[in-house]
Amino acid sequence: MSKRLIDLQHISKSFDGQKIIDDLNLYIRENEFLTLLGPSGCGKTTTLRIIGGFETPDSGNVIFDGKDITSLAPHERQLNTVFQKYALFPHMSIAENIAFGLKIKKKSKAYINDKIKYALKLVNLDGFEKRSVDSLSGGQQQRIAIARAIVNEPKVLLLDEPLGALDLKLRQDMQYELIRLKNELGITFIYVTHDQEEALTMSDTIVVMNQGYIQQIGTPEDIYNEPTNAFVADFIGESNIIDGVMIKDRLVKVLDVNFPCVDEGFGCNRPVDVVIRPEDVELVDPACGMLEGDVISLIFKGVHWEIEVLAGGYEWLVQTTQMHPVGSHVGIRVDPFNIQIMNKPESSDERAVETDA
Repeated sequence: MSKRLIDLQHISKSFDGQKIIDDLNLYIRENEFLTLLGPSGCGKTTTLRIIGGFETPDSGNVIFDGKDITSLAPHERQLNTVFQKYALFPHMSIAENIAFGLKIKKKSKAYINDKIKYALKLVNLDGFEKRSVDSLSGGQQQRIAIARAIVNEPKVLLLDEPLGALDLKLRQDMQYELIRLKNELGITFIYVTHDQEEALTMSDTIVVMNQGYIQQIGTPEDIYNEPTNAFVADFIGESNIIDGVMIKDRLVKVLDVNFPCVDEGFGCNRPVDVVIRPEDVELVDPACGMLEGDVISLIFKGVHWEIEVLAGGYEWLVQTTQMHPVGSHVGIRVDPFNIQIMNKPESSDERAVETDA
């Protein structure tokens, strides 16, 4: 297992009296692609800026490779940042943009030229040395910003929503480019996004944040299939989140119907949140379902149909490859293994228990 490279210890940060991060603890491993994911205002960008040295925490420490770097300036840290606004210099050529940091470090001309060629080849933009920034597409500018960062040979590359300005197809292409670059370079990537698809596609580890707290840390598969609370379940993918009562181990009442499940240890007659993914809802003959209902909406999504079914007084979201026209009377069935049971939070901002990355 890779060693810890960055350790954030008890980090707190407030702006204008409002706490943005509250006692955050997180470590990041060498050569890991870690994504900070969450809604606007959750603290993810502030966390990245603290790692990069652009913000100083009110309390806590940033440990890098065993050394406390909390008070070091950004240029004194072994990392580089790629922002959403790429901050390329429009009056410079592509080569001059890439060479900027190396010239400040007073590297030789031969060294700089070799690095420029290497970086452009790495981002699939060979021969672009003399081009101007204005002549590039958004995706090409994004690659140049990455090339400018990697020629400095950082141990860590920080990326703050770098694909946010790109169209969908280009964004998807760049996701695969970033995975390739991370594997070829062997450096640590720390990535900030509010886009769940980006996080699921690229990450080794996802850190879900909300209101300055870490809600869950895990692999993309863990986060999607085993969310720790209703916030994570709702934020990562789409979910049916329904009030339920845990009758006893392996049996939950949902919409006045008893559903077998596989969860245990919640006690008896305990209010819970029941999470069922749309792709896990089966539409069957009404006589074979646990609930009966009517199709009230139908949208074709290409690979599947997205259907809303009114059943038990709840509008179920269903994703299926079988078309059921609006007005159809259907049954709803869910495999016990596909029912996730979660404790209800005691308050809307209750902290989730933090886990190791």
